Amino acid sequence: RMVAAVLAGLSLLSLLTCGYLAWGSRRAGPGGTPLAEEPGAGAPRSQPHIIFILADDQGFRDVGYHGSEIRTPTLDKLAAEGVKLENYYVQPMCTPSRSQLITGKYQIHTGLQHSIIRPTQPNCLPLDNVTLPQKLKEVGYSTHMVGKWHLGFYRRECMPTQRGFDSFFGSLLGSGDYYTHFKCDSPGICGYDLYENDNAAWDHDTGIYSTQMYTQKVQQILAAHNPGKPLFLYIAYQAVHSPLQAPGRYFEHYRSINNINRRRYAAMLACLDEAINNVTLALKKYGYYDNSIIIYSSDNGGQPMAGGSNWPLRGSKGTYWEGGIRAVGFVHSPLLKNKGSVCKELVHITDWFPTLITLAEGQIDEDIQLDGYDIWETISEGRRSPRVDILHNIDPIYTKAKNGSWAAGYGIWNTAIQSAIRVNHWKLLTGNPGYSDWVPPQAFSNAGPNRWHNERVSWSAGKTVWLFNITADPYERVDLSARYPDVVKQLLRRLSQFNKTAVPVRYPPKDPRSNPKLNGGVWGPWFKEDEKKKKSDKSKGANKQKKNKNKKKAN
Repeated sequence: RMVAAVLAGLSLLSLLTCGYLAWGSRRAGPGGTPLAEEPGAGAPRSQPHIIFILADDQGFRDVGYHGSEIRTPTLDKLAAEGVKLENYYVQPMCTPSRSQLITGKYQIHTGLQHSIIRPTQPNCLPLDNVTLPQKLKEVGYSTHMVGKWHLGFYRRECMPTQRGFDSFFGSLLGSGDYYTHFKCDSPGICGYDLYENDNAAWDHDTGIYSTQMYTQKVQQILAAHNPGKPLFLYIAYQAVHSPLQAPGRYFEHYRSINNINRRRYAAMLACLDEAINNVTLALKKYGYYDNSIIIYSSDNGGQPMAGGSNWPLRGSKGTYWEGGIRAVGFVHSPLLKNKGSVCKELVHITDWFPTLITLAEGQIDEDIQLDGYDIWETISEGRRSPRVDILHNIDPIYTKAKNGSWAAGYGIWNTAIQSAIRVNHWKLLTGNPGYSDWVPPQAFSNAGPNRWHNERVSWSAGKTVWLFNITADPYERVDLSARYPDVVKQLLRRLSQFNKTAVPVRYPPKDPRSNPKLNGGVWGPWFKEDEKKKKSDKSKGANKQKKNKNKKKAN
């Protein structure tokens, strides 16, 4: 009661206020020999190099500076010398986060508001959306992507090289084997998934672990590029997404972890941390670092059943509880004004689009309706964030909550629909928000998955609305929906306003032509524009013939 009273008081107040450390900085030649300084190398350049590193399925707790038992010295050092983002939000799954990063738009404005893009679906990020690399290319950037795409590939026009990247090396799907780069979507629907630009990269099928292979590719790009020309490098590592695989030597420090999934996950994260160290070393070695901005982010929360931990947050990947959407994130750059600080202002993954374009001296077209904000001054100088709300999502085709209704939503909103929104300190969830346990570190103490340690809440039957003051109660332990019905109504109205701007959901049925067996054993574009045109022409011809025939009969 006492805790509830304190939280309620704070809620009312909110309503009223609405080899790691040896990083050399000199550029070096082959073998580590120092190179002569280039003319004007010390002069400030206006357009910074942008390196965006996106980890996959890293849990909120799974970084050293959040108290993890997994060692991440590189991430800890980069974050400590930069700005830690401690009120930073992404989406609960892969495709949604990636689409919002690259367009600056909420899912409801791209049609990708339901689930992810499946390998067999004729679907991709809609082609009428301008992407971040396209905007950066307009102002002279070289744009390169290494790693996981997961924004669709059924047509060639959907491929990364057609969406603004000068080069692409990585996978098109959401997951796959880290060594063989092979992926089965269902029994008998299997194929190879490693690409260099628009073609299968069979030459790279040498059994190298993907985290290390992607890092080698990054090093090659940095070695070949001229640091005098601005660079955008998007590194979307596969790690630490399942399947849980890692080279043997990374298990060395984690033999004491009994839970096999957690042990493998720890080894994968240790390898990822080392990879980011090697990327940072390459940035320094080849002369990029002094004029660079490094952004690190996870794409969603961790999956406890696959070794990830979001403790003390509630829920997991795939849910709209904080454990699914509150992410590890930081910015590291010599260009930051307030280095070594913590940003507790509201930041969302859509904000990178306008922020990076502005830093690159690019222009944002007036007709592009963005959902992101330029938050560079918030991060670099500690100013207030221009963002006061986040639409976490509205998914009209997710499994409806059985007891949801318009009546439960005060006639404003149908609470059977899965949705979540944040406005200032308040967060509202409706429908079925997903797996809601708190999973403490003890849950990983046994050899197999153990839910005995999990904390659960038995909600009263028929509950489809939750309200939390996230500032006062970041762990979502005290539901305030019954205490503050007026706040619930305000947030439901905001949801309704957002919903009026939503575009139709794009979630087509699987296409049998997507089977890799029909494409040389490779996952890749299968939709042929020519075929569609031939069918259309054939159809037009048949209609014309029919009309002529009918005309003769009439005569």
